[in-house]
Amino acid sequence: MMNRLAVPNHKIDIVIDTDTFNEVDDQFALTYALGSEDKLNVVGIYAAPFQNAKAETPEIGMEKSYEEIHKILKLLKKEEYASCVKKGSKTFLKDEKTPVHSEAVDHLISLSHNYSKENPLYVVGLAAITDIASALLLNPSIAERIVVVWLGGYGQHYKDADEFNLRQDVAGVRVVFNSEVPLIQIPCRGVVSDFRVSKSELLEWVNGKSEIGSYLTYIVIEEAEQYAKGTPWTRVLWDVVAVAWLLNEKECFMEERIIPRVSVSYDKQYIYPKTDKIMKYIYYVNRDALMKDLFQKIGR
Repeated sequence: MMNRLAVPNHKIDIVIDTDTFNEVDDQFALTYALGSEDKLNVVGIYAAPFQNAKAETPEIGMEKSYEEIHKILKLLKKEEYASCVKKGSKTFLKDEKTPVHSEAVDHLISLSHNYSKENPLYVVGLAAITDIASALLLNPSIAERIVVVWLGGYGQHYKDADEFNLRQDVAGVRVVFNSEVPLIQIPCRGVVSDFRVSKSELLEWVNGKSEIGSYLTYIVIEEAEQYAKGTPWTRVLWDVVAVAWLLNEKECFMEERIIPRVSVSYDKQYIYPKTDKIMKYIYYVNRDALMKDLFQKIGR
């Protein structure tokens, strides 16, 4: 377990589970992963469910995310990855025993058989954890062949864990956190909330540097100015940090520690069971170092 919680120091295969249309950060994260081909080999991109003002149902959220993934690939001129894009779950888990079947879940289970404890597949969760939890419910043995890096929950110093990805599927979170799968948690508020970008930075360092750069600048500014209403703003690029953990050799982008495995309750509080199981917990992000690397890869 301990070895699989270490940042890999060689090129690895990854899959990305992403609610790409939910906000604007998934688009940055997908661009960042595909721009890090020297270290990351993307072998699966899964459209995850979400539900909010942009999507009346989880299925609509998943379908919109599927379309947005293909749009990003086209802008990046990396349409050769289209064959590994799969549709994820249409609903969240209704309980901790009943998986949600989907193309993405089947793909993850099948793909995992190509890996081992010594050479695991890294699963980067940027959304509700439904697809990952469903795969573990259908085939618990995949925990021996994968590592889960999940962005979700809040920092443990917060009053609760009531973050969007966690809130959407608490049952799924409990399945994954209570499983045997190696787990790296990237908490949102209180940790990743420091990874903010401003309008002036986007216009100077990203806009016009590439086709995808101009698109990313546009979607951030358009969305931020709708809620800022003429006041100053910065925007958190949450999901980039989960991808960046895979590149975090010598803690160049963030700091981490091994902690006893936690879980969550249905009222979205952390639970601290007495256990010998462990997990990796990120507690600090080096904002400037990571932003520099992100901007460089967007501009290629």
